[in-house]
Amino acid sequence: MRKVPMRKCVVTQERFPKKELIRVIRTPEQTIEVDLTGKKNGHGAYVSKRRETIELARKNKALDRALGQPVPDEIYDQLMELVSE
Repeated sequence: MRKVPMRKCVVTQERFPKKELIRVIRTPEQTIEVDLTGKKNGHGAYVSKRRETIELARKNKALDRALGQPVPDEIYDQLMELVSE
C-alpha cells in the first residue's frame, strides 16, 4: 500500500491529498503559472478546488504571500475555469 502525499491549502490551511489541490508556481524566471502536472520547476503553493477558496485567495492575497509576488488576475481566472469544469 502506498502513502498518499498530503499538501496544505495556502488559503484554508487544511491538509488534502495532493491530487485534490491545484498547484500554482513561481518559476525561476519570476512568472506565475498554474501547474496541472504538479511537476514543473519552481516554488509552489497549493489551493483547494473550491470556488469559495479561490475567491477568498483573491480577496485576502494568500497566493501573493505564499509565492512572494503579486499574482495576476489571469491566474485567478484560469483557476476559476478549472474549478467550474
